[in-house]
Amino acid sequence: MQNERINTIPIENFIKQVKSADANREKEIRIDIQQAKNITFTLGLILARLNGRLEDLLAQKQEAADEQTIKITMDGGSGW
Repeated sequence: MQNERINTIPIENFIKQVKSADANREKEIRIDIQQAKNITFTLGLILARLNGRLEDLLAQKQEAADEQTIKITMDGGSGW
């Protein structure tokens, strides 16, 4: 499911509607409840995917930090 594309058309349509209203100097826009639900659902999917990827990235970073080993050898200066 992580590799499935998210349908962002509801967000794109909303952005176009806002840009159009701004260009026409309108003071408000109106959307019906179905459009609001679609935008909400799409934003929820995007945020959930983003959060999942962030958690994966943090886990990978922690694993890399755990695997990093620094070896220090003290020989008392005998190698001079």
